[in-house]
Amino acid sequence: MQDLFHLTIRLTASSTRHSPNKRVSGRLGRPVWEAVCVAMFSIFLEASPGFSEELSASDWHYGGSIDLSYAVDFNFPENNLWRSKTTTPGVNEPALNMVVGYVRKDVSVQSRWGLEFGLQEGNDTEGLVPPTITGRDRPIDHATQLKHFSRANVSYLAPVGNGLTVTAGLFNSYIGYQSIYSRYNLNYTRSYMADNAPYFVFGLAATYPVNETTQVGFYIINGYNYLSHINNQPSYGTQVVWKPTTRLTMTENLYYGPDQSHTALEFWRFFSDSIVEWKEGPLTLAASYDIGTENAAEQTGHPRTFWTAGALYAHWNVTGPWSVALRPEFYWDRNGRITGSEQFIKAITSTLEYRWCIGLHTLLGRLEHRYDESSGAGGGFFTGDFISPGRIGLTPGQHLVLFSLMWFLDH
Repeated sequence: MQDLFHLTIRLTASSTRHSPNKRVSGRLGRPVWEAVCVAMFSIFLEASPGFSEELSASDWHYGGSIDLSYAVDFNFPENNLWRSKTTTPGVNEPALNMVVGYVRKDVSVQSRWGLEFGLQEGNDTEGLVPPTITGRDRPIDHATQLKHFSRANVSYLAPVGNGLTVTAGLFNSYIGYQSIYSRYNLNYTRSYMADNAPYFVFGLAATYPVNETTQVGFYIINGYNYLSHINNQPSYGTQVVWKPTTRLTMTENLYYGPDQSHTALEFWRFFSDSIVEWKEGPLTLAASYDIGTENAAEQTGHPRTFWTAGALYAHWNVTGPWSVALRPEFYWDRNGRITGSEQFIKAITSTLEYRWCIGLHTLLGRLEHRYDESSGAGGGFFTGDFISPGRIGLTPGQHLVLFSLMWFLDH
């Protein structure tokens, strides 16, 4: 059974690499079925006692998830798109936002080597591939195929001090409070600050627990967007996580590197991501703040560009399976460097959640409302019909109501 599982993953990965890029909304393309096969095959494995017991007795884990939603945008844009948003970009039509299947082996003192491998598909993967922008962004070869990999790394727990963990390959970004996978977040939709920071990174990571309250990390990665190749120089990152009490966690993430074709130090990007989280029983409160800057090498005079964002998070498990969440946020792209438009965005999101668990399976339903407002020279959200070929109208505000259903299995 274990050999069959590994063979299935290898065959799925091979076929995914040769699949065409497709926008997925309300229908299943070939890459989706391949990812679904991995996710649903996990259910079959759960029914195999021998293999399940083998995984339970080791550091191995497997799982899968499916994420579906329907967003009602009361501006009713003809193009059915949410402007300035990279995840959950489709509105007013059924959307398959994410399908994931994965296998993971954790590191431990008894077994120091670990690995992660996962496949993904859905609307939320489309925004991972950067557009071509002269002097600033150029997708790597086969980026539209490589976006289907959610994890592909190996790790080693070195017997150094308290234990130094070294990871190489494609892994989850150390930056940000929110995940691209909505099931891990307090709200269904992600914030603008999450969508415009890395969800994944590719390179080398080293993390070390200094003591019971402090952990540090150092990263050498291929750039801010792991699917972009604009130069051949690496970028660097650091992380400090401090947990002074069991309730409070404070995190500081830094990024520094060249993300333009001109790689002189004066054009390197600096980015800071600060997070504070407090948990007490059913209540979670958090705040995050981002700030980024770089000199625009492609513009006359190389002006300094700047963007900043912040969000507050509140989540309360009211009773049993019922929870509510609230998130006010802002995003200021002063020079249009990140979103492509000079704008100041404000939004407030409220979420009602119901969680239903059956054994290893979980169904998570969410009903969400959010209001977004965008001002500035390039601000606005899509509305109405096309006013000319390829051009649709804009309006400052946007009301959305979202219905989502997620299934996931973790062994």
